[in-house]
Amino acid sequence: MSEEVGFVAMAKVERKVEEIKSMGIGILGYAFMGKAHAHAWKSIPTYFWPPPALPRLVAICGRTKEAVSEAARRFGFEQYYTDWNLLIKNPDIEIFDNCGPNNMHAEPCIAAAEAGKHIVCEKPLGRNAEESRRMLEAVRKADVKHMCAYNYRFVPAVRLAKKLIEDGLLGRIYHFRARYLQEWIMDPNFPLVWRLRRDVAGSGPLGDLGSHIIDLARFLVGDIKAVAAVTRTFIKERPLLEDPSKKGLVTVEDAFASVVEFDNGAIGTLEATRFAGGRKNYNSFEINGEKASVEFNLERLNELRVYWREEPVRDIMGWHEVLVTESYHPFYRYYWPHGHIGGWEDTFKNELCHFLDCVVNDKSVAPYAATFEDGWKVDMVCDAILESAETGKRILIRC
Repeated sequence: MSEEVGFVAMAKVERKVEEIKSMGIGILGYAFMGKAHAHAWKSIPTYFWPPPALPRLVAICGRTKEAVSEAARRFGFEQYYTDWNLLIKNPDIEIFDNCGPNNMHAEPCIAAAEAGKHIVCEKPLGRNAEESRRMLEAVRKADVKHMCAYNYRFVPAVRLAKKLIEDGLLGRIYHFRARYLQEWIMDPNFPLVWRLRRDVAGSGPLGDLGSHIIDLARFLVGDIKAVAAVTRTFIKERPLLEDPSKKGLVTVEDAFASVVEFDNGAIGTLEATRFAGGRKNYNSFEINGEKASVEFNLERLNELRVYWREEPVRDIMGWHEVLVTESYHPFYRYYWPHGHIGGWEDTFKNELCHFLDCVVNDKSVAPYAATFEDGWKVDMVCDAILESAETGKRILIRC
């Protein structure tokens, strides 16, 4: 199966080791996602040998000189900047990897496209669909490769679910239900970080967590044509970071729930919250078809649960847990012997190696990875969910 599910075809490209070129990488952002992406770029030759190219960590950019200079040394970058314009102007950078906050996605990516850089941008692509549309237009005009980093497409178990669906083993799809649940801001004294400000983040768990499950819904089932949703902000004010004695207004939702309708007739439910006590990073989905069902939970990301309605032995009909770690499973031929489980950070290695392969060998980023078009369509759904919650109406999505 691994031969059929994406970037692994790069292994068939004949090349001598001495012919492997380097590819200059520039990253905007050095915190959570910046660290994840930097480590993934650096790890690609360790796992995917021979790689499409050797990632060269040219420069990293951040606002604070002391912190970004430390990150450059820690992650192995040759230089650092505090001005993203200088990062983009560096001629040695061929791939621009945007791991900045949501309000730093549009303008740097548009400038990078105009400079002829290939672009990876973290999700959500924009703070709203209009911002995403501008980004999509820029990369199309510049004719550069582009990827919106929905990394859960690159979980082996998720890719196995995709293969089962494409092979018709689930039959007609009836239901998709997904939840992305966390608990990290339940304390009312948790400060007013940027993710709780609409001017920076665009939305709350809808864009942060919900965008992931919307992308998985589109990836696995198909386009969403309508939504009906509710949102809630449970804690209206929080202590300011710069002065905890004062409070500021939370301007995003704390949770959302939505009913969705797919173009192909399937129906679904989506839910995301940061107020689910006991849930750490619970990204889960279940898909029910006429012949079978599949279930996935990121907190047990090496497993895919499968139910076959036509189980040949009736006495053992029920859910079966499949450990997705065999060499014939997606991506695993590049990792460890069977049964040696993988982890969350491997998804970044998989997606960035795929993108590197697409740039070097002029392959299509879609359908295995999300492009800026996919990112825009996800943001269209996010905007519709917010509109539905505000108006109390069912909203049609017109992409």
